[in-house]
Amino acid sequence: MSVNDPIGDMLTRIRNSQMRGKSTVRTPASKVRAWVLDVLLEEGYIRGYEKKTSAAGHPELEISLKYYDGEPVIRELRRVSKPGRRVYSGVKEIPQVRQGLGVAIVSTPKGIMSDAQARAANVGGEVLCTIF
Repeated sequence: MSVNDPIGDMLTRIRNSQMRGKSTVRTPASKVRAWVLDVLLEEGYIRGYEKKTSAAGHPELEISLKYYDGEPVIRELRRVSKPGRRVYSGVKEIPQVRQGLGVAIVSTPKGIMSDAQARAANVGGEVLCTIF
C-alpha cells in the first residue's frame, strides 16, 4: 500500500499508539522518517528507535514511546506542511511552539532539525510538524 504522506502517517501512528497506551509502535522505514525521529530523540520526546525487519522482509522502525507518570510526554503532535499545501518559513518566521516550550521540526538545506537549531544555523526551510 502506498502512502501519500509518509511523515504524516508516522506522526498519526505515534499519536494513536500513545492514546492506546502502547510502549512501542512500528512504522515503515525511510531516511526522512529516521531524521525526524532523531530530532524527537534529541528533544526528549521518545525513548529511542531501532531498525527492524517485518515478517514480510520489509524494513521498519520500531519507536519506543516515552511516558511520565502514566501520561504521554507528547501532548500535541501536528503536521504543518502537507503534500497539498507546503509551508515554508525564513529563519525569522520559523514558528515558536507554545512560547518556546514545544518544538517545530524544520527541513532545511542543512538537514532536518529543530526550530532552535535552525535559528542557530541561520537557515529557514519547510516546517514539517510541531510537537508539544
